[in-house]
Amino acid sequence: MAGGIGSRFWPMSTPQKPKQFLDILGLGKTLLQMTFERLQTIAPSKNIYIVTNESYAELVQEQLPQIAVAQILTEPKRKNTAPCIAYAAAKIYALNKDAVLTIAPSDHLIMKEERFSNIINIAIKQANDNNRLVTLGIKPTRPDIGYGYIEFAESGDLIGGQIKEVKHFREKPNKELAEIFLKSGNYYWNSGIFVWKAETILNSLKKFTPELYKLFSPNQTFYNTELEQTNINLSFEKCEDISIDYAVMENAKNVDVVLADFDWSDLGTWGSLYTHIEKDFNGNAVVGENVHMINSTNCIVNLPSNKLALIEGLDNHIIVESDNMLMILNKDDEQNLKKYVVSLEEKSSVFFKK
Repeated sequence: MAGGIGSRFWPMSTPQKPKQFLDILGLGKTLLQMTFERLQTIAPSKNIYIVTNESYAELVQEQLPQIAVAQILTEPKRKNTAPCIAYAAAKIYALNKDAVLTIAPSDHLIMKEERFSNIINIAIKQANDNNRLVTLGIKPTRPDIGYGYIEFAESGDLIGGQIKEVKHFREKPNKELAEIFLKSGNYYWNSGIFVWKAETILNSLKKFTPELYKLFSPNQTFYNTELEQTNINLSFEKCEDISIDYAVMENAKNVDVVLADFDWSDLGTWGSLYTHIEKDFNGNAVVGENVHMINSTNCIVNLPSNKLALIEGLDNHIIVESDNMLMILNKDDEQNLKKYVVSLEEKSSVFFKK
């Protein structure tokens, strides 16, 4: 899934080129390219499909030239994850009724990739053998209020304690509730990574969101023909804007979670990136070849390699420059970034490309 706009990563991430198409970590690869390489350990390249907004199709082709145009599925507008998944599942089911799908966001950071592959293969076996809807839960390391949580049954281990039956999906909690979740031991972060048979998820959509299922039904004859895009565009115009969590996962009874412990982040904010970048002895996480930090601590810095910068006397700040836009923001105020950007767009629209 590569259709999001990544508004919390401004000024690097913009609607024209959101974060999944950026080298945010300074590793020479975009998040989309890293995700594609990671999934190549699970499936051959020809079996990897990218679902994205139609305005990003050229970016996907540019960054993943090894895939065919037919592997890029485009949406005319953003309608959240349920329509995106319904479309992909129906199209792939029309090609292979026995297909097992791994659904992965394109902008996540996963450092222990071999461990990731092992976990996914466990999920694939569970989904394929038992017709279960399987999600990946990440063991929490802190009482984070930026993630949803999965509550699982403390008893009833399905495979050596690694697969558990899901009791509830919990919304992003407040600080006090997040601390309770962390101490309880049977709450994991909701990674938003799913594994299921195409048939299983389509049957679930039919049961819980029949109108959405009808719009993307695999029984329609246009899939994998030249009429597909026209019909899909009409379906997206009519369909509800709804997440797969609300549409299916919170209603279904055949849901399992694979307990995972690999280093993971959904990179939802600059602050979430901080823990994944190497830091200097003052706790500064710096991306940029010519950045000089003096008497500055615990900062996140991302500046172009051709930019010479001296940063003195700052603590706990985010400093980012991209495309003639500069942000200097206290990390504690990052939850206000979307509001600030809306205000900037109104006052300084010349800097915001349409």
